[in-house]
Amino acid sequence: MMAISANLVIGYFKQRDWRGWVLPVAFVALWSVASYFNWVNPKLIPPPYAVLETAWQQLFAEDFFTGLGASLFRNLSGFVIGGTAGILVGLALGFSRWFDHLFGPSFNALKQISLFAWLPLISTWFGYDNSAKILFISLAAFYPVALNTFEGVRSVTLSQLEVAKVYGFSQSQLIYKLVLPAATPQIFVGLQLGLIYAWLATIGSELLLANWGVGLGNIVIRGREAFNVPLIIFGMLIIGLIGALFNRLAARVEARLLRWRGAER
Repeated sequence: MMAISANLVIGYFKQRDWRGWVLPVAFVALWSVASYFNWVNPKLIPPPYAVLETAWQQLFAEDFFTGLGASLFRNLSGFVIGGTAGILVGLALGFSRWFDHLFGPSFNALKQISLFAWLPLISTWFGYDNSAKILFISLAAFYPVALNTFEGVRSVTLSQLEVAKVYGFSQSQLIYKLVLPAATPQIFVGLQLGLIYAWLATIGSELLLANWGVGLGNIVIRGREAFNVPLIIFGMLIIGLIGALFNRLAARVEARLLRWRGAER
């Protein structure tokens, strides 16, 4: 039994591609050596064990989970609002030439404005509370979703439309049986990008619309104000880890749904 378990473990590790871990492990090793031999100023670049100690303290602190919950709430609220609006606008621009001609130029002009250029206006209108942050996050999610939805709808070729007409598709059948299935992969690309941008905007809003509230961005601010570099690094690592998990989750959901659509056909 032990031999079977050992073989399963060895087989699992053989199947995994560990090349992606080479650079992080090498970086931590170099960081540890540099700290041990005092090649760097420990006040500016603390040793890895100092970051681990801070992480241990923070992970058992109640305010860490309060901040994590606040950041996730803002992120998901903004993503749902911006993503939904993006899909609706993208579908309208893609399906309706009239709508595209009327609103397309304005949409293309507004998307050229840097996202962070909206912050002064948003803070003037809504202050620094949650509504301002969620609006900013919604804008971050909106543009990639709308643009990719539009491109997905417009990716349907003229020959595909002609074949559908030969089969006698009605307007509703054309939309639900041809256009939407063809646009689905591109829509999910937009949603994946929207989720990533929403998370970046979540942290950006907490850093730039800071009012000493709760959130992961406030952990980084607290570290900066107290010159607590281990706390800053811990906050950055948690932010990066959650962003990577969001990206992985979105990719898996996309793959499963597209597989399901293929099986349904």
